[in-house]
Amino acid sequence: MKVRDSGMPDEKLWNDFFDTDLILSELQINSQINNLVEIGSGYGTFTIPTARFLKGKLFAFDIESDMIDYLSEKLSNHKIDNVILEQRDILTQTTGLADNSVDYVMLFNILHHDSPTDFLDESFRILKQNGKIGIIHWRSDISTPRGPDLSIRPKSDQIIEMIDNKRFNIAKKPFLLEPYHYGLVITKI
Repeated sequence: MKVRDSGMPDEKLWNDFFDTDLILSELQINSQINNLVEIGSGYGTFTIPTARFLKGKLFAFDIESDMIDYLSEKLSNHKIDNVILEQRDILTQTTGLADNSVDYVMLFNILHHDSPTDFLDESFRILKQNGKIGIIHWRSDISTPRGPDLSIRPKSDQIIEMIDNKRFNIAKKPFLLEPYHYGLVITKI
């Protein structure tokens, strides 16, 4: 099921919205992580830089087969071989990964879905104990050149309310990722 009000602009425009190195650093994505899942890989804006320093495998999922084909070619051109790409609707099919099998899940610009807790539930299932979820989303307090309609963008406090405190702890409280995003990190208990 495609997330509402989604779609990708031109790749250059898309990549200009992000300071990728800063985002990865602030979300504690580093070489200490073994296996990582990216839900909604798109053009590979975060896939490629993450795969370069990741110890293990990066499982990248996207619902759009065109995005998977495009990213596959980019990975080949960059000679990156630790990414497993799959065109998959993880909300109806799950990731297909084993329970308690990954260290980190990236949920970037995806929680404006009608049922965002479905992403948190699947993340909880596949994360090892103390595994992390990095979340970024478009800010809803300002107009941005891209992103879903302001009315459906989750505010950081709404995301905090979605988090089941019997399953997750807040590892890093919400913070701004200027100019258009905010982020937070949660840890599986």
